[in-house]
Amino acid sequence: MCGRFVITSTPEAMRQVFGYVEQPNFPTRYNIAPTQPVPVVIVENGARHFRLMRWGFVPSWVKDPRKFTLLINARAETVQEKPAFKNAIRRRRCLIPADGYYEWQNSSGRKQPYFIYPRAGGPIGFAGLAETWMGPNGEEIDSVAIITAEAATGMSVLHHRVPVTISADQFGHWLDCSSDRASDVMELLAPPADGAFAWHPVSPVVGRVAIDEPQLILPISEEEMSAATERPAKKVQRKLTPPAEDSGQGSLF
Repeated sequence: MCGRFVITSTPEAMRQVFGYVEQPNFPTRYNIAPTQPVPVVIVENGARHFRLMRWGFVPSWVKDPRKFTLLINARAETVQEKPAFKNAIRRRRCLIPADGYYEWQNSSGRKQPYFIYPRAGGPIGFAGLAETWMGPNGEEIDSVAIITAEAATGMSVLHHRVPVTISADQFGHWLDCSSDRASDVMELLAPPADGAFAWHPVSPVVGRVAIDEPQLILPISEEEMSAATERPAKKVQRKLTPPAEDSGQGSLF
């Protein structure tokens, strides 16, 4: 699955890779979490555009988003059949720019977080599905989910699911929804090949959404991993500074 990710590339680097027309000036983020606004690349009127959308998919037919289950991921195997996603996979495919993500491995009764990143470096594009929910009073929510697939052999040691990444040479194919069918792109919904990603253990502090600092992606030693097992994660902070009261964590900007 994918429940947290990071953006460390500069805005201009992201723009060059994804080719959208806007020139957004967004900060680096080290702990992007569900319900927060995330960058999304879509095609509108034949051109790629940068948008901010809520991470947590809300189907158009939902009556009250506050009472609907948070859908942050969509399974590649069932995306064409699930009522929540079957229209979006045909008409509203998108890319979610990132530089890596976190996954928690279950080991000896505890969960150890790992930072996972492309071995070759550079930004990646998660396969995403977008939707716009419209309320009875004219309110709108633009939302998105990340598509996941069964992990290949190498990455399955961390988790049995992985986010689907679309290669740069397939961006145009994935984003083109003009045919109004999903069969053309289903072959793209595959897990990364073994060796495409690398990973290392990181501090359990990443589990605290309020903390968003560069130290989160740094590797920790075996001694620190053992210490995290023996005492609560809140004491293994590696001198990370809690955010100010008005931290702005609910906004990308």
